[in-house]
Amino acid sequence: MRVLVTAASKHGATAEIAQAIGDLLAERGVETTVMPIGDVSGIDDYDAVVLGSAVYAGRWLDPAREFVRQHAPGLTTRQVWLFSSGPIGDPPKPDEDPVEAAPVVEATAARDHRVFAGRLDKDRLGFAEKAIVLALRAPYGDFRDWQDIRGWASAIADDLLSS
Repeated sequence: MRVLVTAASKHGATAEIAQAIGDLLAERGVETTVMPIGDVSGIDDYDAVVLGSAVYAGRWLDPAREFVRQHAPGLTTRQVWLFSSGPIGDPPKPDEDPVEAAPVVEATAARDHRVFAGRLDKDRLGFAEKAIVLALRAPYGDFRDWQDIRGWASAIADDLLSS
């Protein structure tokens, strides 16, 4: 069983989630490749895919949406898990799924979609992003729940190792 873990990440937080998922899968004995979404040339060499995206203004990033469009036929013939990263705060807001979640789950025949809290780091934002954060009064900080992320990855490993 070969698994690709890939994600579209704007400032690195979502890529770190993808890496943590890949690390847990590898620890559990699953042959895993973690790769930035822009470096993935195809999915033919993989039996399963874990695909994620940062979420901005309720939407997945363009590279993730393009990946789904490009690989949808192949994704539907593999085991697929999806994750979104973006809500911030304690408790994380917004608490609804990203706009693309349902169509992406349908297009990929995903087994599951999970939303994880994200990180908002002032030092990584551009001027326009800082202005939006200020206008929305969004809190800065790292709100990712690593125990939740590892638990989800462990459930994926259980599923993969039992199939």
